[in-house]
Amino acid sequence: MAEPGMEPELEAERGPEAVTAEAVLRELRLFELRCEGEEVPDKLVELCLSHGLGPVALANELLAFVTSKDLDLQLTPEGLDAFEHEVLAKRGSRGRRGRDERRGLLHDIHSLQGLLDEEQEDELLDAYTTPSKGSHKRSNSTPETPQAKRAPPSRSPLGLFSPGSFSPSVTPSQKYSSRTGRGEAVATFGAVQGQVWLGTGGTAAFGSPEQLLSQPYRFMFQKLLDVREALAERVEELGEVLRRHHGLEGFSSAVIPAQEPVTVLGTISCDGNGKLNPKSVLLVGDREHSGGAQVPLDLSELPEYSLFPGQVVALEGTNPTGRRMVVTKIYEGVPLPFHTPTEPMPEARRVLVACGPFTPSDGAAFEPLRDLLGVVSRERPDLCILFGPFLDAKHEQVESCQLLSPFSDVFRLCLRTIIEGTRSSGCQLVLVPSLRDVSHLPVYPQPPFAFPELPKEDRARVLLLPEPCTLDVDGVVLGLSSTDLLLHLGAEEICSSSGLSDRFSRILRHVLTQRSFYPLYPPPEGLPLHLEALGAFAALPVTPDVLVTPSELRFFIKDVLGCVCINPGRLTKGQAGGTYGRLLLRRDGHGDRTSPCVAAQVVRI
Repeated sequence: MAEPGMEPELEAERGPEAVTAEAVLRELRLFELRCEGEEVPDKLVELCLSHGLGPVALANELLAFVTSKDLDLQLTPEGLDAFEHEVLAKRGSRGRRGRDERRGLLHDIHSLQGLLDEEQEDELLDAYTTPSKGSHKRSNSTPETPQAKRAPPSRSPLGLFSPGSFSPSVTPSQKYSSRTGRGEAVATFGAVQGQVWLGTGGTAAFGSPEQLLSQPYRFMFQKLLDVREALAERVEELGEVLRRHHGLEGFSSAVIPAQEPVTVLGTISCDGNGKLNPKSVLLVGDREHSGGAQVPLDLSELPEYSLFPGQVVALEGTNPTGRRMVVTKIYEGVPLPFHTPTEPMPEARRVLVACGPFTPSDGAAFEPLRDLLGVVSRERPDLCILFGPFLDAKHEQVESCQLLSPFSDVFRLCLRTIIEGTRSSGCQLVLVPSLRDVSHLPVYPQPPFAFPELPKEDRARVLLLPEPCTLDVDGVVLGLSSTDLLLHLGAEEICSSSGLSDRFSRILRHVLTQRSFYPLYPPPEGLPLHLEALGAFAALPVTPDVLVTPSELRFFIKDVLGCVCINPGRLTKGQAGGTYGRLLLRRDGHGDRTSPCVAAQVVRI
């Protein structure tokens, strides 16, 4: 048996063993590792072939993974996916560091042409020489995927500017191509009977022009005084809403000793740099009554609560010493009213929503994007909403600068492909950026894409919106955000509930009652939040009829406080295919309010 951590090359010197399901299972049995399900052996063989591992090396890696994570010895498909993501993907990225550094450089048209000519000269010389035994010449191919000969017409760098040839390795993703359940609806909301009509109504950004972020702004220049003012204004605004809604007489200081119950206003915070927990909760009092002073909170008297850093709350309790407040009641937040259009909706509208990445993690061939455009051509929705990242900053080939053309060129071609691919369907197209878009400004809120090359014939149907934004579709208001608030807020929230509690519903309820697309503060590391712009451009103008919040977490469709909230997932999940969403909007112009989202689905690509 090989030593743990043996590289495939050493194993090959010993005499490589054929990669078969029987060989892999034989090695696993030596470590008492067992397989659960018929698909697990095939998955193990796929891992060997995809990552250049032999049965012995794979068994060693699996044993190390299971032991370090203290997992069960029963291997499941979900466990193998986690193993591939956490171990094999990182192992492959380390192996790529020894490649030619020139592959990681950015090239323009002329330098790229010279690189191609130089490679062709090397190939010509190799044809007349005998390779030496110790030659270490760089190869662009793997043993499983021999390098294809370059056809003469594609020698021009302009021939590289197609979605299938952005990366040195353009072999289609085996895992994505072999996905199952294509077109399967995995989550459903509502039911519709009869024919679905195609509408031709109007779509535009919702709200006044000053509420819409339409151009870049100066960031990284926030002054502490301006940050304090932005936070204080938000507390005062929501505090007045809480006072009026719950009929409170007024607020008291959070730090003055009080033997009798008092009501205080402030923001939830943590007493350290770690994660919030029930013993570390602080209340940062409002400026008017408490002067911004902090007081620890005792939550032991509360039957249930749900709190997170940055949450504006009104609390009732006692503070006998002035040093710790015993909370007995939390006043619940109040959502904004819904938009009430004056004119009836002319026809039902079909909406398709999808979120990037649009490429699998093991290549930049944009196969998922091509499949999605095929869905748009077949189903012909009235509105297609696409969220970034369109060129993901976390993609392996982007992080290692392996793309053969500049990021901006790849990004523009991606947008051009989307615009041209949806033109024949006649649908309106909405593009929302992401903080993970490598060629866009990394600040939240994020201005819309600048795309001056947009053809005149498409300017009426293509709408470039900021992140986040609200969209008016014939009187139906959609809230759109590509930032993974569910993941960020879910990691910081603390909760105590006496009954069954749905975490997603709690988080979405916080978004609606805090009246902000991003109420978490401070944000997690890596999210460049601009507080002044947050209050101006990321506040909810109304409670949306539909809230679309793509996330890395599991897809869902939920009705929260009358708002239909959908997480359509991402179009790709690593090397595998992901999901997208469908909505059917139909609004009645009379009677009591009913949700205009009469049906919704999350579908596998």
